Amino acid sequence: MEREMCLCAGRANRPLAQAIADQLGQPLLDVTLTTFPDSEVHVQINHLVRHKDIYIIQPCSRPVNDHLVELLLLIDAFRRASAHAINVVVPYFPYARQDRMARGREAISARVVARMIQEMGATRVIYVDIHAKAIQGFFDIPVDPLTALPVLARHFRSDAFANATVVSPDVGRTWLAQKYADFLDLPMAVLYKRRTGERVKVTHVAGDIAGRTPIIIDDIIASGSMLDELPALIEHGHARPPFYLAVTHAVLLDSALARLDNDLIAELVVTDTVYIPEHVRRHPKLRVHSVAPLLAEAIRHIQEGKTVGRFVEGTWQNNKINSP
Repeated sequence: MEREMCLCAGRANRPLAQAIADQLGQPLLDVTLTTFPDSEVHVQINHLVRHKDIYIIQPCSRPVNDHLVELLLLIDAFRRASAHAINVVVPYFPYARQDRMARGREAISARVVARMIQEMGATRVIYVDIHAKAIQGFFDIPVDPLTALPVLARHFRSDAFANATVVSPDVGRTWLAQKYADFLDLPMAVLYKRRTGERVKVTHVAGDIAGRTPIIIDDIIASGSMLDELPALIEHGHARPPFYLAVTHAVLLDSALARLDNDLIAELVVTDTVYIPEHVRRHPKLRVHSVAPLLAEAIRHIQEGKTVGRFVEGTWQNNKINSP
């Protein structure tokens, strides 16, 4: 028996949630979310959801802890309301860069978050381009690790980028760069780095990049420190500016916006997994593409019991995929 699907949005990225709802032809559930003067959050579901399949859409961008607690309380509220399934759609997964002990006596924060989401009652988790793939193993429930690769890569499918090279900013992103290179039928290069104290320096570039336009890919741009490495592409790889960047999660601290004014940068292409204020969207070098069609189709497939392999592998294509 097919159960009724209900969509719910937290406050982290309401426009994305509404866009997903519009794609699916579904309303968003009426949920009252209140922040008390002492900063506590109160959640009240205003509809009967007994035996229904719930999809909570809540990326945990900054303020990370506020949005994470709100998500946990939403899960608990739906569990106590006897929902049949609680599917947590976290386009931007929090603490994903803290997935291991780099030094002794550190918390593995990504695992803590995973356990909290699961223990509160989530029955499935869906996220996009997570920083560390191993985080999937922190869960004992189904996880769908989607990728925004088709959303971003299609931006570069034109003759203007026939002489481009996909560049991985470090060895850890090589697997993602290879997917972009295959999608765009372009060569790939990798930046190799060495840490000296608190500084990280590019030592050499491996790959065919001389005289070519770099398309630098990554999963997150926060402070924008990767933009300081652009001169190294010219010094070590003899790349040809201007440079293009394709990054899934546009956390975009003020320092990143300041670094965008670098003359070497032509465009920063991002998605809307994280809420981007209107004044930031107006930056002349920023191009924002929506993951709403991607997430909506993934939700539809999950609800209908179909495979989501194409969304995980980055092979799904849709003529609406780059809609703003």
